Amino acid sequence: MPARYGGFETAVEEIGRRLVDRGHRVIVFCRKPGDGSAPLGQYYDMDLVTLPAMPRKSLETLSHTTLSVLHRSLGRTDAAIVFNAANSPLLPVLRARGIPTATHVDGIEWRRAKWQGAGRRYYRLAESLAVKLSDALIADARGIAEYYRDEFGAQTRQLAYGAPIIDSPASDKIAEQGLTPRGFHLVVARFEPENHVLEIVKGYSNSRAKLPLVVVGSAPYAGEYTRRIHRAADGTRVRFLGGVWDQELLDQLYANSASYLHGHSVGGTNPSLLRAAGAGASVIAKDVVFNSEVLGGCGLLFTDTADVASAIEEIEAHPDQARARGDRLRTEIARYSWETVTDGYEELLHDLARIGPTPLRSHPSGRRSGGGR
Repeated sequence: MPARYGGFETAVEEIGRRLVDRGHRVIVFCRKPGDGSAPLGQYYDMDLVTLPAMPRKSLETLSHTTLSVLHRSLGRTDAAIVFNAANSPLLPVLRARGIPTATHVDGIEWRRAKWQGAGRRYYRLAESLAVKLSDALIADARGIAEYYRDEFGAQTRQLAYGAPIIDSPASDKIAEQGLTPRGFHLVVARFEPENHVLEIVKGYSNSRAKLPLVVVGSAPYAGEYTRRIHRAADGTRVRFLGGVWDQELLDQLYANSASYLHGHSVGGTNPSLLRAAGAGASVIAKDVVFNSEVLGGCGLLFTDTADVASAIEEIEAHPDQARARGDRLRTEIARYSWETVTDGYEELLHDLARIGPTPLRSHPSGRRSGGGR
């Protein structure tokens, strides 16, 4: 806190501060700030507990959560939410402390290319443990809920993210970057294969687009993939801004783009897509169930680099139609409200606190049906 990195952090900030406003005490376990700044003790009246983590891809999350579930501040906790099924091996600690727990399972992590061999097997095991050991499961998209139902016979609470609505965007911060309103295409993503940044850059570079492509994002553990993205870029038309943590600048980029290209394919409902939709961006998204659910027909879809090129060319050829699609999407996306999302989390937390940790014999077994291979 403040949220700077991804969807979970944004969800915790937006939901947590609203729960505080409704009279609840909220404790958030944080990692040390990546920018070297001093950790905060409170934020929006949420109590923050900052603990270290091992700086390795395979150990960072689990090492931090290990310290969190053992921390003394959990002694007066009525209910807990664990974000990321990868943390499920630590659920027995929370059960031993008498804390009923819901696990937000995130996306289908084992399908990510960065997890191979032991990593992929771990994530598949972690899914099974989350099903078996959690008192409730949270899915942020219909496709994720269907996966857990079909694969494990497990029910989930479907709770998405909220979409901030931007009606009158400013442009002063993009002007500092040498950009003009509706004068660029945009992609915002971590550089991971499942986010298809490489395909987007290739498709753009193969297009006849006249407006530049602005790429926001980086990948601390994916040097070779990052190099491939840079090699694929048309150097005269593609601008790499790196990681951008200034939310006001990000919002101006979304709201003033000619198009926003979204390649995420395995992570469920994506907060970056919701933010772009709430800003009225004209969206070109990877054709997967999670993105189609959000767009509801108010955007363009792609499956390969040729689709990316043609979609960008169509938007430049028909900018009024593109803007109209973005305006319709901004209106429709109001159904993703942080207040409504918080209602769902508050109801779930009340249920957990009232019922307490449920006997494991009443949980799904965690065994797979075999359909998710």
